[in-house]
Amino acid sequence: MLVPALLAVAVYAGDVSGILAFQSSVLLLVLLVALVLKTYAFVNSLLWSAQHYEAAGKLSKPAWVAILGIGLAAQILLIQASPLNLIHLAASIAAIVYVVDVRPAMASLTRR
Repeated sequence: MLVPALLAVAVYAGDVSGILAFQSSVLLLVLLVALVLKTYAFVNSLLWSAQHYEAAGKLSKPAWVAILGIGLAAQILLIQASPLNLIHLAASIAAIVYVVDVRPAMASLTRR
């Protein structure tokens, strides 16, 4: 009766390593995508003038540069942390808000 249970545990233990490898690959991909997004948002926030932020009715340029810069620095310094870490999530949400909301609002000001 004990032998089938031991065999089941041995088979299950072999499958776990494949699942963990897949999970590690997915988390690495998420971290790399978040790093690219945060870098793009930070560099793009530096390219616009303070007048663009003001005219679009958004936070000031120093505020966005600080938020995105701190988020990028946290991503680089805490690279071993999970992408589900609270700091990573907050910085990723800030970068997404910048790319989806703030950047298009400022870009619409320069179109003819």
